[in-house]
Amino acid sequence: MDYARTGRRLRAVAAAGVLALALAGCGGGSGAPADAAGGGKGGTADKRPDRVEPVAATAQPDLPTTVRSADGRKVTVRKADRIVPLTGSISELVYSLGLGKRVVARDITATFEQAKKLPVVTHGHDVSAESVLSLKPDVVLAETTTGPEEAISQIRAAGIPVVVIDPAKELTDVGKRIDAVAGTLGVTDNGKKLRTRSEDRIAAAQRKIPEHKGDKPRVAFLYLRGTASVYMLGGADSGAASLIEAAGGIDAGKESGLEKDFTPITSEALAKAAPDVILVMTKGLESVDGVDGLLKIPGIAQTPAGQQRRVASIDDGVLLSYGPRTDEVLTDLVAQLHKGR
Repeated sequence: MDYARTGRRLRAVAAAGVLALALAGCGGGSGAPADAAGGGKGGTADKRPDRVEPVAATAQPDLPTTVRSADGRKVTVRKADRIVPLTGSISELVYSLGLGKRVVARDITATFEQAKKLPVVTHGHDVSAESVLSLKPDVVLAETTTGPEEAISQIRAAGIPVVVIDPAKELTDVGKRIDAVAGTLGVTDNGKKLRTRSEDRIAAAQRKIPEHKGDKPRVAFLYLRGTASVYMLGGADSGAASLIEAAGGIDAGKESGLEKDFTPITSEALAKAAPDVILVMTKGLESVDGVDGLLKIPGIAQTPAGQQRRVASIDDGVLLSYGPRTDEVLTDLVAQLHKGR
């Protein structure tokens, strides 16, 4: 199973029936492969333990809360002793708010250390309502793309409050999602602390962008699953543009006129994008046998990035999370994009 945000970014591909194959059978992991970023070991994120950092050891929710779910429903949460987040990114937020001891299940994408031993009840778009209900949750947290709808409806029909959170697409969503989850679970004070900490750290990471002469690096975000022959080029709605721009780069797919989230890789599209650096997820790069395998995909070897073997690799679980560890992603990405410049 692949990691969180990518599956949700690729909803257009899923409609074509390709994504289900692409996401099957992939596992977690962290750290860039040895041949990433032109031969280096990657940036800084792969040197950190895969743990979230709570703003408090524990938290006492102030309940009940009544919130407007992203699907338009008004939901009242009266108890939060047993929390089930249905995405890895929401799990990370719950743990960061100091409520980790109350989480009783996880999505396959929640692989950080504190959560990895919890029972898996969902694979992103494949929620098991029976598994969720068997754990007797007090509240279930989902995203607008969590499904299938029948499973969510079954959980609601059992009387469990289900609160849907808008997915993250850009850097400005970090604070919004923290507020949404904190407000739902009755820990607004911890939410304020987490939002301030996250935004301060992101700003500090951006200050590390080195000054250099010349143009900003053009970065193409590629979604790769070699085992399923899925090779996609990210466009304006891929979710990567905000991160690339925050790291001092230019999203080559977006700048070349690709307005959708993803489009199949072609030599023509790559030539128009003309990236100086190719950005990939760690598991995606592994799936094509590293940089050598990546360069065998038609058109990639002919790009400036391919010619210079400039490939930036970030762990699948955090690259597009836009959560409490986004500052680590930015620090890592800045180091890889601006290496040698």
